[in-house]
Amino acid sequence: MNIKKYKRSVESQVVISELMLPSHSNFSGKIHGGYILSLMDQIAFACASKHSGLYCVTASVDKVDFLRPIEVGELVTLKASVNHVGSTSMVVGVRVESENIQTGIIKHCNSSYFTMIAKNEDGKSTPVPGLILECEATIRRFVRSIIRKEEGKARRDRFKASEFDMNHHINKLDGYNVQIKLKS
Repeated sequence: MNIKKYKRSVESQVVISELMLPSHSNFSGKIHGGYILSLMDQIAFACASKHSGLYCVTASVDKVDFLRPIEVGELVTLKASVNHVGSTSMVVGVRVESENIQTGIIKHCNSSYFTMIAKNEDGKSTPVPGLILECEATIRRFVRSIIRKEEGKARRDRFKASEFDMNHHINKLDGYNVQIKLKS
């Protein structure tokens, strides 16, 4: 297999569309968020595997906000693109849109970022091709992924149990629906 050293994001972009059926709905008649997450994971896998030429696994999903409900009978389109690459990882941006096929109205329902890891035949993490940044949008997406990663690490480090100073943060609870009953 001949794997390129660098690839353009358009070489691995994936778009899928699926009609939403009653079997995909939850008890309120809207499309179940778990079903949409499953579709998002599938397209992230396809995109990352297409970029790397290898089997990929999901390492993490960054922030999933369901912006608008999806109705039964709407056509859902998911678009995936590699936004960032590390040595063995790729950040795949996934955008979810739904279209009312009777009115043609399209709504943005969700965007999220999946970190995918390339694996070799032995199941070990393995290098992936670099990314060719061709325009301002690809540079913006790459840099945004760097910032998101740095901010996530800072957030995790700030709240390590071994370093957390409760007295420094207790005032942040003012105005929240909590009671504090510390055991002596």
